[in-house]
Amino acid sequence: MDAESAIPPSGGSNSTNSDESKNGDCLSSGNTNVDSAGTPNGPSVDGCKGPDVMSKRQMKKLLKQKQWEDQRELRKQKRKERRQKRKVVRQAQVGQTAEDGASKRIRREVRPSKLRLVVDCSFDDLMALRDVKKLNKQIRRCYAENRRAIQPVQLYLTSHGGQLKSNMDEYDKGWINWKDIHIKSEHYKDLMKPEDLVYLTSDSPEVLHELDETKAYIIGGLVDHNHHKGITYKQALKLGISHAQLPLGSFVKMNSRKVLAVNHVFEIILAFLEKKDWKEAFFSVLPQRKGAVPIDEASEALEDVSSNKEDGEELDSDSELDDGTTLAETKHIEEKNDS
Repeated sequence: MDAESAIPPSGGSNSTNSDESKNGDCLSSGNTNVDSAGTPNGPSVDGCKGPDVMSKRQMKKLLKQKQWEDQRELRKQKRKERRQKRKVVRQAQVGQTAEDGASKRIRREVRPSKLRLVVDCSFDDLMALRDVKKLNKQIRRCYAENRRAIQPVQLYLTSHGGQLKSNMDEYDKGWINWKDIHIKSEHYKDLMKPEDLVYLTSDSPEVLHELDETKAYIIGGLVDHNHHKGITYKQALKLGISHAQLPLGSFVKMNSRKVLAVNHVFEIILAFLEKKDWKEAFFSVLPQRKGAVPIDEASEALEDVSSNKEDGEELDSDSELDDGTTLAETKHIEEKNDS
């Protein structure tokens, strides 16, 4: 054998040396993850490859993902079953309420009235902003009650503008979408015939006993805390239109002045249209804080007091009568209504 054949090819020697160099570099690198025996247990940041080992968190995540995928069809089936059950329940409910609700729908069938109820908003400049806000709430209550009524009336807001409109624009923006209501900037005298108008005012000497559906009844849109007594009556006289007060004194004894909020007057009218009975209408609407007592009960209480005196039984002012009121309260109610 000659000397040249005993010498390995230069390429092979270089390749082996290169691989050893790379392995040496990989093992000697400070960035390679090795265990105590010197075996790599993870990929090196320098690109040296080792066995991929996942953390426990990664393994749990993959396991959950696999379980989720395996149960996909089961979940679809359960959703389908739930939808089917809900459908069966709905059908059963519809069938059950169809007969039960039929009579209710007949009783609650809406019969719109031709009667017009007008809230006169021409007193805007006489009210402070806090009172305008109260009026806005009362109007909103009127609208809501009319929408629920069996016999809804033709509801009008007239002279709508000023503080009231600004307050509604700011705090009650949905008013522009209200249905079954006529909101007008014009005065009611410019919208309706004078002979059709009847101003409802507690200062009128005339008493309203029946409602005429051809008329337009006006409610003063004023929250004034008695600062402008008689102003609605004076306006009716000035315009030469009819006026009247609700027959409150014929059925109710009150321990406060007979001035009602806008929504109370409105609700009483709605109640009378439905019940055809003023007494029922008043006591279905008037708040207890007004101290409303039926006339006949108040009279009976006074008769009891008189008979007790005749029998020699004296009652002091704090003695309770049969209805729970005291003698002093009963006398106070009588004096208020007589004055």
